[in-house]
Amino acid sequence: MERIGEVNGQAMHAHTLDSGAARVTVMSLGAAITDWRIAGVERAMVLGFPTLEDHLAHARAHGTIAGRVANRTGFGRFTLDGLDYQLDTGGKEHHLHGGPEGLGSRIWEMEADGPHVRLTHRSPDGHMGYPGAVEFTVEMRLEGTRLDMEMTAVPDRRTPINLAQHNYYTLGAEGVRDLVFHAAAAQYTPTDESLRPTGEIAGVEGTRYDFRVPRSSREADPAEDGIDINLVLEEGRPAEVPACTLSNPDNGVVMQMWTDQPGLQVFNAWHFRFDVDHHDGLRTDGYQGFAVEPQHFPDTLNNPGWPGIIASPDAPYRQRLGVDIAQG
Repeated sequence: MERIGEVNGQAMHAHTLDSGAARVTVMSLGAAITDWRIAGVERAMVLGFPTLEDHLAHARAHGTIAGRVANRTGFGRFTLDGLDYQLDTGGKEHHLHGGPEGLGSRIWEMEADGPHVRLTHRSPDGHMGYPGAVEFTVEMRLEGTRLDMEMTAVPDRRTPINLAQHNYYTLGAEGVRDLVFHAAAAQYTPTDESLRPTGEIAGVEGTRYDFRVPRSSREADPAEDGIDINLVLEEGRPAEVPACTLSNPDNGVVMQMWTDQPGLQVFNAWHFRFDVDHHDGLRTDGYQGFAVEPQHFPDTLNNPGWPGIIASPDAPYRQRLGVDIAQG
């Protein structure tokens, strides 16, 4: 573990998990994965910036743990146990990824040992409008080319929690329009113009969100309107079968993902523009990364018929995630 700088007088640290077959760098700011490399491929597997200063100035949830509640909560409002809550929206229409000072912008405590890293953070009662204090823990372990993550959260009272690991995958590509995506999802949650779910669960057949047969963003999104949608993962999948895959036909790199979450936010970053380079000099005109974020559904707090996200001292939050990136 090394010290990489300071943020508001607090020391920042990073650690690289190294298995020989892969190297994954994690930093204490946002518990973020900032770089991911595999043997035999020169370019990075995820979007990240070469300097902490560039990350601080330009990152858009790059590699972070998003929360307390990831994705959108409509107008930042919800009701729990008869009480109404207003979350911090940062002046925007909806609350997103835990608010402007969500977990992805907090400095976590970090302990590292070779291929394993443990990050912890205590979020106080009332932070960003959420009830209750919560002890968050994220553990990551790299074995071969597979990274396993376990996220837990123990609150001191009933409170909503929905975390999402927020990598933008590149798989070594210079622009992700031709990466091929496949997901075990026959349904999705439609949204309005502000990307807030309408409350409906609809079939993907005949839509650009049908990735049951592998296809690229270029095929699914020919009008370049962009993809930013939550897919509903099929229940009852065998545990050994990945929920989704993403592949780069140019270099043969394939990402496989295993998750115990019911949803998968898919975002092809079609509108991303940056004034600085990412790793390896990457700077494209849109489509810079492909985010695949396991999670509960967006705006679940205002859709009580969906799988719930209320954690408590007796029923703490837990998420398991496995990601394998390999060539050939």
